Amino acid sequence: MQTIRYGGDYNPEQWPEEVWHEDVRLMREAGVNLVSLGIFNWGLIEPAPGEYDWTGLDKVVDLLHGNGIGVDLGTPTAAPPSWLRRAHPEIRLVDFEGRAMAAGSRHGVCPSHPVYSDACASIVEQLAARYGTHPAVEMWHLHNEYGWANVQCYCEVSAAHFRRWLADRYGDVDALNEAWGTAFWGLTYRDFDQVEAPAIAPPGVNPALRLDWMRFSNDAHIANYKLQRDIIARYSQAPATTNFMVPNCKDMDYFRWAEHVDVVSNNHYLIAEREEHEIELAMSADLTRAVAGGPWMIMEHSTSAVNWQPRNIAKTPGELRRNSLSHVARGADGLMFFQWRASRAGSEKFHSAMLPHGGTDTQVWRDVVALGRDLGKIAGVVGADVHADVAVLWDWESWWALELEWRPSVELEFRERVEAYYGSLWKQHVTVDFAHPEADLGRYKAVIAPSSYLLTAAAAKNLQGYVEGGGHLLVSYFSGIVDEHDAVHPGAHASVLRATLGLWVEEFHPVHEGARLALTSLAPGSASGPVGRIWSEHVRLDGAEVLAAFADGPDAGRPAITRNRVGAGTAWYAATALDDATGLRELLAEVLDTAGVERPQGLPDGLEAVRRGPLSFLINHTGQDQHVPDLRGTDALTGAAYESGVPVPAGEVVILAHS
Repeated sequence: MQTIRYGGDYNPEQWPEEVWHEDVRLMREAGVNLVSLGIFNWGLIEPAPGEYDWTGLDKVVDLLHGNGIGVDLGTPTAAPPSWLRRAHPEIRLVDFEGRAMAAGSRHGVCPSHPVYSDACASIVEQLAARYGTHPAVEMWHLHNEYGWANVQCYCEVSAAHFRRWLADRYGDVDALNEAWGTAFWGLTYRDFDQVEAPAIAPPGVNPALRLDWMRFSNDAHIANYKLQRDIIARYSQAPATTNFMVPNCKDMDYFRWAEHVDVVSNNHYLIAEREEHEIELAMSADLTRAVAGGPWMIMEHSTSAVNWQPRNIAKTPGELRRNSLSHVARGADGLMFFQWRASRAGSEKFHSAMLPHGGTDTQVWRDVVALGRDLGKIAGVVGADVHADVAVLWDWESWWALELEWRPSVELEFRERVEAYYGSLWKQHVTVDFAHPEADLGRYKAVIAPSSYLLTAAAAKNLQGYVEGGGHLLVSYFSGIVDEHDAVHPGAHASVLRATLGLWVEEFHPVHEGARLALTSLAPGSASGPVGRIWSEHVRLDGAEVLAAFADGPDAGRPAITRNRVGAGTAWYAATALDDATGLRELLAEVLDTAGVERPQGLPDGLEAVRRGPLSFLINHTGQDQHVPDLRGTDALTGAAYESGVPVPAGEVVILAHS
């Protein structure tokens, strides 16, 4: 891409043909250069089995192309036509409780059913043959949000598919029994055919079974994607993608998915009622960049309110611009919205759009046009990556395993700790990458492991090598506990990290809801120390030094925060849940300082500062005017030159081109 791609989902089938010409005229006014087309039109282009009507789609594709607007052509397989469901009721999605889902929405089919996959292959073949060489088609948009509603199907077809998947993975049933620890509760299998899908059952279903079921379900969707991708590749050289939902789709392992797409694209929607939701947006963008291994694109976000949250709060003035440019600052080369024109009917008629119900005499429309102009001025950032000295570890499988049933505390939540650490780093103006625990970490000055409950032996060895080689690692509690089968590592808790952290854990001590645990001070002479919550544990030292101890609670007098020097590096451990206001910021500051991580000083928490390639993005999320010292350059949007610091008005964005 030579320019930032800008546009959104376009659904002309919802409107009479005369509206299409108005749409294209307004798209050009707004600077739109790409639209996602045909994502939900299967029943229109194939109104009956084997009968095709391309009239409308042909006209729209040609109209867009004639006006210089590219097409991200969708395959409509997320919404099978009514005739397919009517003819084959056996493809219906079956939920955890064994209920077959009725029609009326999308995604209501079993992802493992051959009738569904054959029908998908047929319509994709027809689309690819017709439009594979059309010059308007710049990208293929396969399906829509794999795993949105049918991430897991519990029908017997899925169960049979699961058994075949297990046979391929383990080879023989004895290996399966060993991996799953089926000797417990007498759950031993004598044949793969005895394995059932982990649907509703009495409490205590084997967690290894559940974990492999989640892996299988992820792989079933990947297989459907690859089926379509391979068909399209026979007809078209345009890149293929599907829209991820990072980080809000727990059930798809997007590190795995990224291996199979040509362009990583993501959907992101603000949780409107959440405080400081700009931090969660930044985290999503950084994680998507990590999944992509570089630049990526937003396939969907919103101009204002969405329609599916408990309270669908409209964006405040300037928020559309701040959100969009934050994505660009963190690696996005495309900004797409759902959707172009607001729908009059259907379940998303109250979802905002680039062209609202009120038309062009609205603030949203004016903001959309202004954003299009801004993007044209910063095209030089396309293709540039974002440099980060700090990595936060992220592993979807650890997320899955941590939140299975019967853990030591209901407050053990993967994202809770990740977001606590990420939020503190964001407020300290530290640009962050995310990384898998088994990835090459050598380029990072510091690595943070907020929630690594499931940690393979290979990952533990990788972390040890990172520290020995001069890296600086901070690990939070309840990490390094189980292997890839959710089996406790041999020996004491955290044994796979014992040499790295210089400690082991004798006993877990989760605390009561709302309880607070005082710690001794991290800083000599300080009047008060950090405060922990959720968790305490009996830490036994094996070479580490104590930086702070529990002052009360079940582990009073025992280590709470430790440091261990290993080789040329250092490893810290926090045995409780620290928050930014109760010690986390201070602990992270020590890690960052020791690692030599440079970051701006004296800036307010709510000023986002990110450098991407030749541009620095300064995004003021506060209600007060701010000033960033020690920067010079030219505002890429206004042309204003700054020699000794940059003013950033309340709620505004300054993009600085460095001289």
